[in-house]
Amino acid sequence: MSIYSKIIEQGKGILRLAPTWVPRSFCVPGRRIKLHPDDYYVLGGVRGGIDERWLSSTTPAKNGPLTGEHEGLSFVVYEENGKEKQVLLKDLIEQAGAEVIGERLWNEYKSWPMYSKFFDNMGPLPHHIHHNDEHAAKIGQLGKPEAYYFPPQLNNHGGDFPYTFFGIAPGTTKEQIKECLMNFTKGDNKITMYSQAFPLIPGTGWDVPPGMLHAPGSMCTYEPQKASDVFAMYQSLVNEAVIPEELLWNGTPKEEIGNYDQLMEVIDWDLNTNPNLLETRFMEPISVRDEKEMNAQGYSEKWICYRSDAFSAKELTVFPGQTVTIKDAAAYGLIMMQGHGKMGVWDIETPALIRYGQLTYDEFFVTESAAKEGVKITNTSKTDPIVMLKHFGPKNPDLNL
Repeated sequence: MSIYSKIIEQGKGILRLAPTWVPRSFCVPGRRIKLHPDDYYVLGGVRGGIDERWLSSTTPAKNGPLTGEHEGLSFVVYEENGKEKQVLLKDLIEQAGAEVIGERLWNEYKSWPMYSKFFDNMGPLPHHIHHNDEHAAKIGQLGKPEAYYFPPQLNNHGGDFPYTFFGIAPGTTKEQIKECLMNFTKGDNKITMYSQAFPLIPGTGWDVPPGMLHAPGSMCTYEPQKASDVFAMYQSLVNEAVIPEELLWNGTPKEEIGNYDQLMEVIDWDLNTNPNLLETRFMEPISVRDEKEMNAQGYSEKWICYRSDAFSAKELTVFPGQTVTIKDAAAYGLIMMQGHGKMGVWDIETPALIRYGQLTYDEFFVTESAAKEGVKITNTSKTDPIVMLKHFGPKNPDLNL
């Protein structure tokens, strides 16, 4: 038996993951992701503050020349000879393949093709875009659809600007947007003048396909997404902070830098100018099964991200004092949001504060075989529910809405 198979067997198909913290030089931390106050700038001011925690990630962060060797990558924690050791989730999946993510995903992708994250910024981000597969391939990357969910447990306050701009206002011309891009180095290029903002409501979410302009607001956000870190900033000034021009051309092939028509091509015009964004992109939770049936068994489970075929996500709540067995048709990562108890062979708990480098029992990866067999969860509290968010890969067989 390989070391990777032994690690899987040790957790009976459930892998314990270490927290993965990611800084962003252009962001100000919102301080809601439970990192210790002394550690938000632990990597040095030049790296910027830590305002993201990546979950179930086999995708390296693209943070420029100072990026750490394993930045953005999740580690699996296991025990050997009485000592805790770690191995990259990426390496384990590359070696164990279908034993972790199942034959369906392994045969098609030969990798774990998504990850999730907590994005936690005090203010809004610039209006930006993620490339589709066609445009991302020009720089050797994959396209990036993503989705948002705003966990109530991490949003006791909404930050400086809890509104997100989406798309381009109907009636806007391509010439107007191109002029904004050409004015990028002249101060505020005023691109959000041609967009529309929506208030962000805890317990709801949004779907953001590639090619769609969006300026995320300041709520702490759970973000399932395709395994990619491709983007380009199309807004030059936000919250009086100047965005470097190099981020406008981020994701553009070197030979096309300076070609504003290339930037315009990345925009999916029909998607952005759809007048029914609330109807087509907004996501309210949808019960997985009949709510009364689930409640009678001691739990509630809801789809929270369900409009993309590249990933999906659920919110599972196990009521106080209850033991349940939850079956899923696909492998998934999970993060604890509230409560404590047991899950399979593991203790599970939701820490209030985490030091940089500290290990926790709040993040796990469930192999496909364990998911299909059913994960037994016991809530040992008499008062506090267990709440966890579960992120799945492409084309979840259970997603039939």
